[in-house]
Amino acid sequence: MRILHTSDWHLGQHFMGKSRQAEHQALIAWLLLQVQDHAVDAVLIAGDLFDTGAPPSYARELYNQLVVRLHEAGVALLLLGGNHDSVATLGESRDMLACLNATVVAAVDAPADQLVVLPLRGGEPGCIVCAVPFIRPRDVLQSQAGQSAQDKQQSMQAAIQAYYLAVYEAALLRQTELTQTLGRKLPLLATGHLTTVGASSNESVREIYVGSLEAFPTAAFPPVDYVALGHIHKPQKVGGLAHIRYCGSPIPLGFDEAKQQKEMLLVDLNADGLAGVTVLPVPRFQPLLSVSGNLAELALALVAAAAQGSLEKPVWLEVSVSEDDYLADLPARIEALTQGLAVEVLRVRRLRGNVAAAMAGELSETLDELSPDEVFARRLAQEALTPELQQALHQRYRAVVTSLAEEAV
Repeated sequence: MRILHTSDWHLGQHFMGKSRQAEHQALIAWLLLQVQDHAVDAVLIAGDLFDTGAPPSYARELYNQLVVRLHEAGVALLLLGGNHDSVATLGESRDMLACLNATVVAAVDAPADQLVVLPLRGGEPGCIVCAVPFIRPRDVLQSQAGQSAQDKQQSMQAAIQAYYLAVYEAALLRQTELTQTLGRKLPLLATGHLTTVGASSNESVREIYVGSLEAFPTAAFPPVDYVALGHIHKPQKVGGLAHIRYCGSPIPLGFDEAKQQKEMLLVDLNADGLAGVTVLPVPRFQPLLSVSGNLAELALALVAAAAQGSLEKPVWLEVSVSEDDYLADLPARIEALTQGLAVEVLRVRRLRGNVAAAMAGELSETLDELSPDEVFARRLAQEALTPELQQALHQRYRAVVTSLAEEAV
């Protein structure tokens, strides 16, 4: 069986005033070519299909297009809920999409109900998936009074590990039953949408277990043939293990991802388990770059950047200015340097050389450039509080934000 492992599409993302609709439309067209050219049996999206819990209508339309086109191609789809996804939004069309060979697992349920048998193109069972979506703390854990931060972290890790084990044990029973029926053994997969120990992250990835769990150890996953992970946008093996992987996001979701080669993974399985994993590099549908230097250096860098775009599709740029960052008319100077070039500057950053200048530079920042956590941290820094109290207040704030986000979905 051949599965295409992808995740973190973030349909509907509004990126510094820019829509990603055209990129996602091109991505779907490219994916459909890949499933045909590489004889893919099923596509697995390991969470964060949408960027927000209330995605815009065009994002939902793209989602529907993907489901319908894969159904027409005879390819099954398994979609897992992520921390950005709304359980209600994903669940509202689940029964209807099941008629189109698409299985949606939006939230945690009883272990036996988390099993999905993905079919081969001909309809025969191909593999058994322990289809675990993003696990919210309230799904597996009840908070207890008097617990320290370390206690909560250990409790959350133990609860997630126990849940994976329960789903895995149910999968072994299903595997035995199907082996007797089919006369052949089906490989086992597991999914996850979380941060694992040793994973390399980036600034556009949201922390999901605030105050409870920093990272889940790879040894805590059940001994399945392949673990398909989502949430981390950078593609990578986890702990150097070939069978535990993040495929990463298919398009760069921030300027810190601009230099990453995005990819999807072709996962080949047979009765003996994992036969191989093949990387499919994803084309760049929208040029995205970050350049830095003083004005003289930027003049050359901007020309070089423009060579990667066209007037019809200019390069989206983040410009970081050093040395000349004190100039009051800096935006106007940058605009003059880009005149006539196939570039569009989405953000200008001043690389301050000292703390006082950095504080002054913050005045020119907009809320679009800051996360709620950063806004709170900067406001907290203005108070005459002990470091311990600042840390305690910050942790409390993050816990409240996480709780509100969970209630919203």
